Amino acid sequence: MKQYFPNIKTIKYEGPNSKNALAFHYYDPNKVIRGKKMKDHFRFAMSWWHTLCANGTDMFGTGTADKTFGTKINSMEWAKMKVDMGFEFMQKLGLEYFCFHDLDLIGDTDNIKENNERMDIIVNYIKQKMKGTNIKCLWGTANLFTNPRYFAGAGSTSSADVYACAANQIKKALDATVKLGGRGYVFWGGREGYEHLLNTDMELELDNIARLMKMAVKYGRSIGFKGDFYIEPKPKEPMKHQYDFDASTAINFLRHYGLDKDFKLNIEANHATLAGHTFEHELRVSRLNHMLGSIDANQGDHLLGWDTDEFPFDVYTATMAMYEVLNYKDGLTGGFNFDAKNRRGSYTMTDMFYAYILGMDTFALGLINADKLIKDGRIAKLLNDKYASFKTGIGKKIVSNKTSLTELADYATKLKQVKYPTSNHQELLESIVNQVIYGK
Repeated sequence: MKQYFPNIKTIKYEGPNSKNALAFHYYDPNKVIRGKKMKDHFRFAMSWWHTLCANGTDMFGTGTADKTFGTKINSMEWAKMKVDMGFEFMQKLGLEYFCFHDLDLIGDTDNIKENNERMDIIVNYIKQKMKGTNIKCLWGTANLFTNPRYFAGAGSTSSADVYACAANQIKKALDATVKLGGRGYVFWGGREGYEHLLNTDMELELDNIARLMKMAVKYGRSIGFKGDFYIEPKPKEPMKHQYDFDASTAINFLRHYGLDKDFKLNIEANHATLAGHTFEHELRVSRLNHMLGSIDANQGDHLLGWDTDEFPFDVYTATMAMYEVLNYKDGLTGGFNFDAKNRRGSYTMTDMFYAYILGMDTFALGLINADKLIKDGRIAKLLNDKYASFKTGIGKKIVSNKTSLTELADYATKLKQVKYPTSNHQELLESIVNQVIYGK
Protein backbone atom coordinates (compact mmCIF):
# COMPACT_ATOMS: atom_id res chain seq x y z
CA MET A 1 0.00 0.00 0.00
CA LYS A 2 1.19 3.50 -0.82
CA GLN A 3 2.85 5.39 2.02
CA TYR A 4 2.22 9.13 2.26
CA PHE A 5 4.93 9.71 4.88
CA PRO A 6 7.63 7.20 3.84
CA ASN A 7 10.44 9.05 5.59
CA ILE A 8 8.62 9.33 8.94
CA LYS A 9 8.97 6.51 11.44
CA THR A 10 6.62 5.89 14.35
CA ILE A 11 6.97 8.80 16.79
CA LYS A 12 8.18 7.58 20.18
CA TYR A 13 8.72 9.13 23.60
CA GLU A 14 12.42 9.91 24.11
CA GLY A 15 12.25 12.30 27.07
CA PRO A 16 13.06 15.99 27.61
CA ASN A 17 16.78 15.63 26.88
CA SER A 18 16.29 14.25 23.38
CA LYS A 19 17.20 16.53 20.47
CA ASN A 20 15.23 14.42 18.01
CA ALA A 21 12.58 16.70 16.49
CA LEU A 22 10.48 13.68 15.50
CA ALA A 23 10.05 12.36 19.04
CA PHE A 24 7.91 13.17 22.04
CA HIS A 25 9.76 14.94 24.81
CA TYR A 26 7.00 15.09 27.44
CA TYR A 27 4.11 13.04 26.07
CA ASP A 28 4.65 9.53 27.40
CA PRO A 29 1.37 7.74 26.58
CA ASN A 30 1.80 5.04 29.21
CA LYS A 31 3.03 7.27 32.05
CA VAL A 32 0.54 6.99 34.92
CA ILE A 33 -0.65 10.22 36.53
CA ARG A 34 -3.31 10.17 39.22
CA GLY A 35 -4.04 6.52 38.53
CA LYS A 36 -4.58 6.89 34.78
CA LYS A 37 -2.34 6.62 31.75
CA MET A 38 -1.46 9.90 30.08
CA LYS A 39 -3.07 8.84 26.81
CA ASP A 40 -6.33 8.14 28.65
CA HIS A 41 -6.33 11.57 30.29
CA PHE A 42 -6.37 13.14 26.83
CA ARG A 43 -7.84 10.89 24.14
CA PHE A 44 -5.95 13.03 21.62
CA ALA A 45 -7.76 13.28 18.28
CA MET A 46 -6.83 14.29 14.74
CA SER A 47 -9.02 16.92 13.11
CA TRP A 48 -9.91 15.63 9.65
CA TRP A 49 -10.44 19.15 8.25
CA HIS A 50 -7.25 20.98 9.21
CA THR A 51 -4.96 17.97 8.97
CA LEU A 52 -6.09 16.29 5.78
CA CYS A 53 -7.91 19.08 3.93
CA ALA A 54 -6.43 22.49 4.81
CA ASN A 55 -3.74 23.62 2.40
CA GLY A 56 -2.80 27.01 3.82
CA THR A 57 -5.32 29.09 1.89
CA ASP A 58 -6.25 32.34 3.60
CA MET A 59 -8.26 35.41 2.65
CA PHE A 60 -5.22 36.95 0.97
CA GLY A 61 -3.69 34.00 -0.85
CA THR A 62 -4.02 30.53 -2.28
CA GLY A 63 -2.71 27.38 -0.64
CA THR A 64 0.93 26.59 0.01
CA ALA A 65 0.60 22.90 0.94
CA ASP A 66 -0.35 20.23 -1.60
CA LYS A 67 -2.52 17.52 -0.07
CA THR A 68 -3.98 16.20 -3.31
CA PHE A 69 -1.19 13.80 -4.35
CA GLY A 70 -2.29 14.20 -7.95
CA THR A 71 -5.96 13.42 -7.31
CA LYS A 72 -8.88 15.60 -8.23
CA ILE A 73 -10.34 17.66 -5.38
CA ASN A 74 -13.82 16.46 -4.31
CA SER A 75 -13.41 13.15 -6.14
CA MET A 76 -14.01 9.87 -4.33
CA GLU A 77 -10.42 8.93 -5.11
CA TRP A 78 -9.36 12.00 -3.10
CA ALA A 79 -11.76 11.07 -0.30
CA LYS A 80 -10.29 7.58 -0.01
CA MET A 81 -6.74 8.93 -0.29
CA LYS A 82 -7.41 11.14 2.74
CA VAL A 83 -8.57 8.10 4.71
CA ASP A 84 -5.39 6.20 3.86
CA MET A 85 -3.24 9.24 4.58
CA GLY A 86 -5.06 9.98 7.83
CA PHE A 87 -4.74 6.46 9.21
CA GLU A 88 -1.03 6.34 8.41
CA PHE A 89 -0.61 9.72 10.10
CA MET A 90 -2.55 8.68 13.22
CA GLN A 91 -0.74 5.35 13.55
CA LYS A 92 2.69 6.97 13.28
CA LEU A 93 1.76 9.51 15.97
CA GLY A 94 -0.02 7.04 18.22
CA LEU A 95 -3.29 8.97 17.92
CA GLU A 96 -6.26 6.79 18.79
CA TYR A 97 -9.10 9.15 17.78
CA PHE A 98 -10.26 11.41 14.96
CA CYS A 99 -13.00 14.03 14.51
CA PHE A 100 -14.77 14.95 11.27
CA HIS A 101 -17.30 17.13 9.49
CA ASP A 102 -19.31 15.34 6.83
CA LEU A 103 -17.85 17.44 4.01
CA ASP A 104 -14.29 16.84 5.24
CA LEU A 105 -14.82 13.23 4.28
CA ILE A 106 -16.38 13.65 0.85
CA GLY A 107 -16.12 17.24 -0.34
CA ASP A 108 -19.30 18.94 -1.53
CA THR A 109 -20.92 18.14 -4.87
CA ASP A 110 -23.80 20.57 -4.15
CA ASN A 111 -26.07 17.62 -4.90
CA ILE A 112 -27.72 16.39 -1.71
CA LYS A 113 -28.53 12.90 -2.97
CA GLU A 114 -25.00 12.38 -4.33
CA ASN A 115 -23.47 13.64 -1.07
CA ASN A 116 -25.54 11.09 0.87
CA GLU A 117 -24.37 8.29 -1.42
CA ARG A 118 -20.77 9.41 -1.05
CA MET A 119 -21.12 9.42 2.75
CA ASP A 120 -22.27 5.79 2.70
CA ILE A 121 -19.27 4.78 0.59
CA ILE A 122 -16.61 6.64 2.56
CA VAL A 123 -17.97 5.71 5.99
CA ASN A 124 -17.87 2.03 4.98
CA TYR A 125 -14.31 2.58 3.77
CA ILE A 126 -13.28 4.16 7.10
CA LYS A 127 -15.05 1.40 9.02
CA GLN A 128 -13.00 -1.20 7.16
CA LYS A 129 -9.83 0.80 7.73
CA MET A 130 -10.49 0.87 11.49
CA LYS A 131 -10.46 -2.92 11.72
CA GLY A 132 -7.26 -4.23 13.26
CA THR A 133 -6.32 -0.81 14.63
CA ASN A 134 -7.02 0.96 17.92
CA ILE A 135 -8.26 4.05 16.06
CA LYS A 136 -11.75 5.29 16.97
CA CYS A 137 -14.05 8.23 16.28
CA LEU A 138 -14.15 10.86 19.02
CA TRP A 139 -16.98 12.87 17.50
CA GLY A 140 -18.64 13.78 14.25
CA THR A 141 -20.48 16.84 13.01
CA ALA A 142 -22.04 18.38 9.90
CA ASN A 143 -20.56 21.33 8.00
CA LEU A 144 -23.53 23.74 7.99
CA PHE A 145 -21.58 26.90 7.15
CA THR A 146 -19.51 26.50 3.96
CA ASN A 147 -22.16 26.01 1.28
CA PRO A 148 -23.69 29.34 0.09
CA ARG A 149 -27.17 28.12 1.04
CA TYR A 150 -26.15 28.62 4.68
CA PHE A 151 -25.21 32.29 4.38
CA ALA A 152 -28.01 33.14 6.84
CA GLY A 153 -27.46 30.12 9.06
CA ALA A 154 -28.75 26.55 9.15
CA GLY A 155 -31.00 26.23 12.19
CA SER A 156 -31.35 30.03 12.25
CA THR A 157 -32.05 30.39 8.52
CA SER A 158 -35.08 32.25 7.18
CA SER A 159 -35.63 29.52 4.56
CA ALA A 160 -37.51 26.35 5.47
CA ASP A 161 -35.88 24.60 2.48
CA VAL A 162 -32.40 25.39 3.80
CA TYR A 163 -33.50 24.24 7.27
CA ALA A 164 -34.51 20.89 5.73
CA CYS A 165 -31.14 20.63 3.98
CA ALA A 166 -29.42 21.15 7.33
CA ALA A 167 -31.60 18.43 8.87
CA ASN A 168 -30.56 16.05 6.08
CA GLN A 169 -26.87 16.69 6.72
CA ILE A 170 -27.26 16.28 10.48
CA LYS A 171 -29.14 13.00 10.01
CA LYS A 172 -26.45 11.64 7.69
CA ALA A 173 -23.60 12.84 9.94
CA LEU A 174 -25.30 11.18 12.92
CA ASP A 175 -25.62 7.96 10.93
CA ALA A 176 -21.89 8.15 10.21
CA THR A 177 -20.99 8.94 13.82
CA VAL A 178 -22.98 5.99 15.13
CA LYS A 179 -21.58 3.59 12.50
CA LEU A 180 -18.04 4.68 13.38
CA GLY A 181 -18.69 4.35 17.12
CA GLY A 182 -18.31 8.05 17.88
CA ARG A 183 -18.32 9.13 21.53
CA GLY A 184 -20.05 12.44 20.75
CA TYR A 185 -21.76 14.65 18.19
CA VAL A 186 -21.03 18.38 17.92
CA PHE A 187 -23.11 21.41 17.00
CA TRP A 188 -20.97 24.42 16.10
CA GLY A 189 -23.07 27.45 15.20
CA GLY A 190 -20.73 28.86 12.58
CA ARG A 191 -23.44 30.99 11.01
CA GLU A 192 -26.11 30.65 13.69
CA GLY A 193 -26.33 34.32 14.58
CA TYR A 194 -27.00 37.72 13.08
CA GLU A 195 -25.31 40.73 11.52
CA HIS A 196 -28.10 43.26 12.17
CA LEU A 197 -30.97 43.13 14.67
CA LEU A 198 -33.39 45.03 12.43
CA ASN A 199 -33.60 42.13 9.97
CA THR A 200 -33.52 39.37 12.64
CA ASP A 201 -36.36 37.59 14.42
CA MET A 202 -34.16 36.42 17.29
CA GLU A 203 -36.92 34.54 19.09
CA LEU A 204 -37.86 32.48 16.03
CA GLU A 205 -34.23 31.76 15.19
CA LEU A 206 -33.37 30.56 18.71
CA ASP A 207 -36.55 28.47 18.86
CA ASN A 208 -35.74 26.89 15.50
CA ILE A 209 -32.16 26.06 16.50
CA ALA A 210 -33.52 24.32 19.60
CA ARG A 211 -36.11 22.46 17.50
CA LEU A 212 -33.37 21.17 15.20
CA MET A 213 -31.28 20.01 18.17
CA LYS A 214 -34.27 18.26 19.75
CA MET A 215 -34.98 16.45 16.49
CA ALA A 216 -31.31 15.42 16.32
CA VAL A 217 -31.42 14.03 19.86
CA LYS A 218 -34.62 12.10 19.15
CA TYR A 219 -33.22 10.63 15.94
CA GLY A 220 -29.79 9.93 17.42
CA ARG A 221 -31.24 8.01 20.35
CA SER A 222 -33.52 6.07 17.99
CA ILE A 223 -30.52 4.71 16.06
CA GLY A 224 -28.56 3.78 19.17
CA PHE A 225 -26.38 6.84 19.79
CA LYS A 226 -25.57 6.71 23.49
CA GLY A 227 -22.95 9.46 23.62
CA ASP A 228 -23.24 13.15 24.45
CA PHE A 229 -24.27 15.89 22.08
CA TYR A 230 -22.02 18.96 22.35
CA ILE A 231 -22.34 22.67 21.69
CA GLU A 232 -19.08 24.41 20.80
CA PRO A 233 -19.31 28.07 21.90
CA LYS A 234 -17.90 30.88 19.77
CA PRO A 235 -18.81 34.57 20.04
CA LYS A 236 -18.33 35.78 16.47
CA GLU A 237 -16.71 35.02 13.12
CA PRO A 238 -18.06 34.53 10.61
CA MET A 239 -21.20 36.21 12.00
CA LYS A 240 -20.98 39.44 14.00
CA HIS A 241 -22.88 37.83 16.87
CA GLN A 242 -23.35 34.09 17.26
CA TYR A 243 -25.97 32.64 19.57
CA ASP A 244 -23.50 30.30 21.30
CA PHE A 245 -21.36 33.27 22.42
CA ASP A 246 -19.59 31.56 25.34
CA ALA A 247 -20.00 28.75 27.88
CA SER A 248 -22.44 30.69 30.07
CA THR A 249 -24.63 31.62 27.09
CA ALA A 250 -24.65 28.07 25.73
CA ILE A 251 -25.48 26.55 29.12
CA ASN A 252 -28.36 29.01 29.58
CA PHE A 253 -29.65 28.13 26.10
CA LEU A 254 -29.53 24.39 26.83
CA ARG A 255 -31.36 24.74 30.14
CA HIS A 256 -33.96 27.11 28.73
CA TYR A 257 -34.91 24.61 26.03
CA GLY A 258 -34.59 21.49 28.21
CA LEU A 259 -31.61 20.16 26.26
CA ASP A 260 -29.21 19.99 29.20
CA LYS A 261 -29.77 16.27 29.84
CA ASP A 262 -28.38 15.32 26.44
CA PHE A 263 -25.90 18.11 25.75
CA LYS A 264 -22.55 19.18 27.17
CA LEU A 265 -20.01 21.68 25.85
CA ASN A 266 -17.01 21.26 23.60
CA ILE A 267 -14.71 24.11 24.70
CA GLU A 268 -12.14 25.55 22.29
CA ALA A 269 -9.23 27.61 23.59
CA ASN A 270 -9.20 30.11 20.71
CA HIS A 271 -12.96 30.65 20.92
CA ALA A 272 -12.61 31.42 24.64
CA THR A 273 -10.14 34.24 23.99
CA LEU A 274 -12.30 35.63 21.17
CA ALA A 275 -15.11 35.89 23.74
CA GLY A 276 -12.84 37.90 26.03
CA HIS A 277 -12.27 35.01 28.43
CA THR A 278 -9.33 32.82 29.29
CA PHE A 279 -9.38 29.19 28.24
CA GLU A 280 -9.43 28.11 31.89
CA HIS A 281 -12.39 30.42 32.63
CA GLU A 282 -14.55 28.64 30.05
CA LEU A 283 -13.43 25.27 31.39
CA ARG A 284 -14.25 26.34 34.96
CA VAL A 285 -17.74 27.60 34.03
CA SER A 286 -18.42 24.37 32.15
CA ARG A 287 -17.21 22.02 34.85
CA LEU A 288 -18.99 23.83 37.70
CA ASN A 289 -22.21 23.38 35.73
CA HIS A 290 -21.39 19.69 35.04
CA MET A 291 -21.36 20.58 31.34
CA LEU A 292 -17.71 20.06 30.34
CA GLY A 293 -17.72 17.32 27.74
CA SER A 294 -14.83 17.69 25.32
CA ILE A 295 -12.03 20.09 24.39
CA ASP A 296 -10.58 21.57 21.20
CA ALA A 297 -6.88 22.01 21.91
CA ASN A 298 -5.49 25.03 20.10
CA GLN A 299 -4.66 28.65 20.82
CA GLY A 300 -5.03 32.07 19.24
CA ASP A 301 -2.71 35.03 18.84
CA HIS A 302 -3.58 37.88 21.20
CA LEU A 303 -2.20 40.37 18.66
CA LEU A 304 -4.68 39.19 16.04
CA GLY A 305 -8.43 39.55 16.33
CA TRP A 306 -9.51 36.39 14.56
CA ASP A 307 -9.58 32.63 14.98
CA THR A 308 -6.01 31.65 14.09
CA ASP A 309 -6.31 28.01 15.23
CA GLU A 310 -2.65 27.64 16.12
CA PHE A 311 -1.16 24.51 17.61
CA PRO A 312 -0.83 25.07 21.35
CA PHE A 313 2.61 25.93 22.69
CA ASP A 314 1.72 28.02 25.77
CA VAL A 315 2.63 25.71 28.65
CA TYR A 316 1.26 28.07 31.30
CA THR A 317 -2.20 28.09 29.71
CA ALA A 318 -2.08 24.32 29.20
CA THR A 319 -1.24 23.94 32.90
CA MET A 320 -4.18 26.09 33.97
CA ALA A 321 -6.44 24.14 31.60
CA MET A 322 -5.34 20.78 32.92
CA TYR A 323 -5.73 22.04 36.49
CA GLU A 324 -9.43 22.51 35.66
CA VAL A 325 -9.69 19.11 33.96
CA LEU A 326 -8.03 17.25 36.86
CA ASN A 327 -10.41 18.99 39.28
CA TYR A 328 -13.45 17.96 37.20
CA LYS A 329 -15.00 15.11 39.16
CA ASP A 330 -17.40 14.14 36.36
CA GLY A 331 -14.57 13.54 33.90
CA LEU A 332 -14.57 14.25 30.17
CA THR A 333 -16.84 12.12 28.01
CA GLY A 334 -14.92 13.33 24.97
CA GLY A 335 -11.23 14.12 24.61
CA PHE A 336 -8.76 16.63 23.18
CA ASN A 337 -9.20 17.34 19.49
CA PHE A 338 -6.45 19.31 17.75
CA ASP A 339 -8.65 21.83 15.94
CA ALA A 340 -5.42 23.45 14.81
CA LYS A 341 -3.61 24.00 11.55
CA ASN A 342 -0.03 24.51 10.48
CA ARG A 343 0.98 28.08 9.75
CA ARG A 344 0.85 28.94 6.06
CA GLY A 345 4.62 28.93 5.83
CA SER A 346 4.90 25.48 7.42
CA TYR A 347 3.78 23.62 4.33
CA THR A 348 5.71 20.33 4.30
CA MET A 349 4.32 16.96 5.35
CA THR A 350 6.96 16.76 8.07
CA ASP A 351 5.63 20.06 9.48
CA MET A 352 2.34 18.26 10.20
CA PHE A 353 4.19 15.90 12.53
CA TYR A 354 6.13 18.73 14.18
CA ALA A 355 2.82 20.48 14.87
CA TYR A 356 1.14 17.50 16.54
CA ILE A 357 4.27 16.72 18.55
CA LEU A 358 4.24 20.33 19.76
CA GLY A 359 0.58 20.19 20.77
CA MET A 360 0.77 16.80 22.46
CA ASP A 361 3.96 17.72 24.35
CA THR A 362 2.46 21.05 25.44
CA PHE A 363 -0.59 19.44 27.00
CA ALA A 364 1.49 16.64 28.47
CA LEU A 365 3.54 19.30 30.26
CA GLY A 366 0.30 20.95 31.33
CA LEU A 367 -0.92 17.66 32.83
CA ILE A 368 2.37 17.05 34.65
CA ASN A 369 2.38 20.60 36.03
CA ALA A 370 -1.28 20.53 37.07
CA ASP A 371 -0.69 17.29 38.95
CA LYS A 372 2.25 18.95 40.75
CA LEU A 373 0.09 21.96 41.68
CA ILE A 374 -2.55 19.72 43.21
CA LYS A 375 0.03 17.64 45.09
CA ASP A 376 1.80 20.81 46.30
CA GLY A 377 -1.44 21.80 48.05
CA ARG A 378 -0.63 25.45 48.70
CA ILE A 379 -3.16 26.81 46.23
CA ALA A 380 -5.94 24.66 47.69
CA LYS A 381 -4.99 25.75 51.23
CA LEU A 382 -4.95 29.45 50.34
CA LEU A 383 -8.36 29.08 48.70
CA ASN A 384 -9.73 27.25 51.72
CA ASP A 385 -8.36 29.91 54.07
CA LYS A 386 -9.87 32.69 51.97
CA TYR A 387 -13.41 31.39 52.49
CA ALA A 388 -12.91 30.15 56.06
CA SER A 389 -15.60 32.54 57.39
CA PHE A 390 -18.24 30.39 55.68
CA LYS A 391 -17.13 27.26 57.54
CA THR A 392 -18.37 28.32 61.00
CA GLY A 393 -20.86 30.61 62.73
CA ILE A 394 -23.10 32.85 60.65
CA GLY A 395 -21.18 31.94 57.50
CA LYS A 396 -21.98 28.26 57.95
CA LYS A 397 -25.65 29.14 58.42
CA ILE A 398 -25.56 31.11 55.12
CA VAL A 399 -24.21 28.23 53.03
CA SER A 400 -26.53 25.78 54.82
CA ASN A 401 -29.56 27.94 53.92
CA LYS A 402 -30.45 28.21 57.61
CA THR A 403 -30.66 31.97 57.96
CA SER A 404 -32.78 34.86 56.67
CA LEU A 405 -32.36 38.41 55.52
CA THR A 406 -33.78 39.61 58.84
CA GLU A 407 -31.34 37.52 60.90
CA LEU A 408 -28.40 38.69 58.80
CA ALA A 409 -29.47 42.31 59.11
CA ASP A 410 -29.73 41.93 62.89
CA TYR A 411 -26.32 40.22 62.99
CA ALA A 412 -24.75 43.11 61.05
CA THR A 413 -26.14 45.79 63.40
CA LYS A 414 -24.57 44.03 66.40
CA LEU A 415 -21.09 43.83 64.90
CA LYS A 416 -18.56 45.90 66.84
CA GLN A 417 -16.00 45.50 64.07
CA VAL A 418 -16.49 44.20 60.55
CA LYS A 419 -13.89 41.63 59.53
CA TYR A 420 -12.64 42.47 56.06
CA PRO A 421 -11.97 39.67 53.57
CA THR A 422 -8.54 38.08 53.87
CA SER A 423 -5.88 39.07 51.36
CA ASN A 424 -6.28 37.56 47.90
CA HIS A 425 -2.53 36.86 47.82
CA GLN A 426 -2.59 37.01 44.02
CA GLU A 427 1.12 37.62 43.63
CA LEU A 428 1.90 34.76 46.01
CA LEU A 429 -0.33 32.40 44.04
CA GLU A 430 1.33 33.37 40.76
CA SER A 431 4.72 32.85 42.39
CA ILE A 432 3.70 29.37 43.55
CA VAL A 433 2.62 28.44 40.03
CA ASN A 434 5.96 29.62 38.60
CA GLN A 435 7.85 27.75 41.30
CA VAL A 436 5.98 24.52 40.67
CA ILE A 437 6.23 24.78 36.87
CA TYR A 438 9.81 25.95 36.54
CA GLY A 439 11.40 24.92 39.84
CA LYS A 440 13.62 21.89 40.15
